Amino acid sequence: MRGFLRPAAGLTCLFAMAVTGCSSDSDGTSDAAPAPPKRASAYAPYVSATEAAGTDDAGSPSAYNLAFVISSGSSCTPKWNGTTAIGSPAVKSRISALKQDGATVRVSFGGASGKELATTCSGASKLAAAYGAALDAAGSTQADFDIEGDTLTDSDSVALRSEAIAQLQKERPDLEVSFTLPVMPSGLDSDSLALLESANKYDVQVSTVNIMTMNYGESYDGDMGDYAVTAAKATQKQLKKVFGLSDAGAWGGMALTSMIGVNDVDGETFSLSDAADVRAFAEEKGVAWVSMWSTFRDVQCESGSEDDDASTNCSGVSQSSGAFGEAFAG
Repeated sequence: MRGFLRPAAGLTCLFAMAVTGCSSDSDGTSDAAPAPPKRASAYAPYVSATEAAGTDDAGSPSAYNLAFVISSGSSCTPKWNGTTAIGSPAVKSRISALKQDGATVRVSFGGASGKELATTCSGASKLAAAYGAALDAAGSTQADFDIEGDTLTDSDSVALRSEAIAQLQKERPDLEVSFTLPVMPSGLDSDSLALLESANKYDVQVSTVNIMTMNYGESYDGDMGDYAVTAAKATQKQLKKVFGLSDAGAWGGMALTSMIGVNDVDGETFSLSDAADVRAFAEEKGVAWVSMWSTFRDVQCESGSEDDDASTNCSGVSQSSGAFGEAFAG
């Protein structure tokens, strides 16, 4: 059976939190060594790479997911939100501020809007170079690939991305890779599983599968904290099967991201008590990290303000500023 982290020949396992005892000539097979001890789940929220929020440091995150690097139009040029140069002095200054208390930054490629670079770059080498340029500009060794919507169903870009990431990891052995994928309470869908199988095929060494516990659909009008836990349990079973992991290994290779407050689907509201429940569950299971969309929404909407929108810059629920960050940090 395949290990969660499948090292290329001559490399050791990069992230032993998921699998122990694999060797360069074992084709990723675990030698059944004992699972590593659980670590406290980190808190790593999504933040805007271009604009600071007063709630960025709520909960003292150990890492930040910088959203989002995508293509500038139809080219292979990486830009923040498709508009801001990756080497922007303002962004560099912002990243320095985020790191000043010891946090790391993870560059998140993709997202729900715009064109992910794998859909616009013409080959694996060019794509790897584009990803690498963005990582270098941010001073990061952590790459998150948020793949959803039509991009997730595009098998050509899925394969190209896997090939490019594998190439980039050969050049940068310390590069940590996570995939952020949509989920339902029943688990990952066939397209997300196909993406992970593609990563296996190209020997991508995946540190974490981050599931987006949000926006399930109008028929899911129950407790959002319960749905998050149910989705995590279903996904853990899938990760065990896809990657040949132990129970502990599958939990340690998972992350959970919730959309705080009002979600994009009517009837779905993720509360502060839901955040506390998810945090407690993550700690119990040894989940790698928890996250939220997003720090700039971690404030209460101003009553009667036309400038406040619960889908973009506030939560839509009653809260103190930064309360969700504090709840997720535990």
